[in-house]
Amino acid sequence: MGKTSITLKAFDVLLQEKMVKRALVIAPLRPCYLVWPAEINEWKNFSHLRYSILHGPRKEQALEQDADVYIINPDGLPWLMSDGRFRRLGADMLIVDESSKFRHANTRRFKLLKPALPTFNYRYILTGSPNPNGYLDLFGQVYILDMGAALGQYVTHYRTKFFYPTGYGGYTWKLQDGAEERIHKVLKPLVLRLDAQDYLKLPQPKPNIIRVDLPAAARKVYDELEDDMITELKSGEIVTAVNSGSALNKCCQVASGALYHMIDPTVPKEKQRKWELVHDTKIEALQDLIEELQGSPLLLAYEYQHDLARILQLLGKHAPYIGSGVGMDESLLIEKLWNADQLAVLPGHPASMGHGLNLQRGTCRHVAFFTVPWDYELYDQFIKRVMRQGNKNKLVFIHHFVARNTIDEVKLSKLHRKANTQQGLLNALRTYVKGKGK
Repeated sequence: MGKTSITLKAFDVLLQEKMVKRALVIAPLRPCYLVWPAEINEWKNFSHLRYSILHGPRKEQALEQDADVYIINPDGLPWLMSDGRFRRLGADMLIVDESSKFRHANTRRFKLLKPALPTFNYRYILTGSPNPNGYLDLFGQVYILDMGAALGQYVTHYRTKFFYPTGYGGYTWKLQDGAEERIHKVLKPLVLRLDAQDYLKLPQPKPNIIRVDLPAAARKVYDELEDDMITELKSGEIVTAVNSGSALNKCCQVASGALYHMIDPTVPKEKQRKWELVHDTKIEALQDLIEELQGSPLLLAYEYQHDLARILQLLGKHAPYIGSGVGMDESLLIEKLWNADQLAVLPGHPASMGHGLNLQRGTCRHVAFFTVPWDYELYDQFIKRVMRQGNKNKLVFIHHFVARNTIDEVKLSKLHRKANTQQGLLNALRTYVKGKGK
């Protein structure tokens, strides 16, 4: 829906009226390089705006450049907020892109930004996934806008007002009766929501679950980890889980097809994180899907490095992918090849490509998740790399590889519940619906 260009226009209007002087944009690294500069360069309306990216070895020089828009990623905040750099910057408008990165008020990035909030005359946050994991995710983001006026000065106040403690030790928070409506009411004046379905002809998602059965040996490993938190692999390697959380993660790995060995502190770091194959059923199912698509492009999400290693064994070890270790220039080249339909399969990690990549300009209408993720925001944003303006397909098929009777089933169910929670918020915050008035 063009939230970047809409915000740039707001800044430009305020700049022309001499109501602001400089804007600070905080965004994930890829949007810092691929989205904000592109919007400024490609739109005639913004060609007069000067920008500087505060990242990399020359960020000190970038800070001294005379620009209108300064762009930094959240990991750069410790540098910016030290040695008087923020004061020298003199920004009086704040734009936080993908504000869900600031949803937790106890993170270092939030604590660094919080004292600086009063220095900005205008503050904007941008997100397509405001509450990916529930309503508690809203506090930090909304605080950036109004410094606690709507939801409270502290997250403890927010929890007390709208939630109640439950679960073991009272560490799980659930919404009070009627709390959703009360939250919607206090947020509505702060939020502008544009729904793509109201304005654009976008492809519709078509879910598809591809279930696989664990072979007997893999099922034994899975059940032992789930029940006893210890198992022996085919190689003789003993794998133990120190707690239920560790067992859960290992069960996720087994469902995917491989398992990391235990980390030995006496072994050099570069030789650690070795993994062992447990089963190939998901790889075989992926191969069947690729053959069935007959060259139609497939955007493929993976979770673990051993997922990627086995996928590259199938595709070829030099097959391009976007994930850890792939630089910005290489990502940009891969994006161009993909949009030119030069790649039949593009593996990517949702955390590396959930923001800042436009992958809808080719003919892709198939997205697959080799491992079902926990995080709804990463899941949703990965799909939106393809399901966005410019994709001319009527349908986008969302394939999920699910190991039957494993944690995969639970994760898929949780994703659906989180989607329903977020959609309820977005619908309530709708301020205008085309053709229906206000």
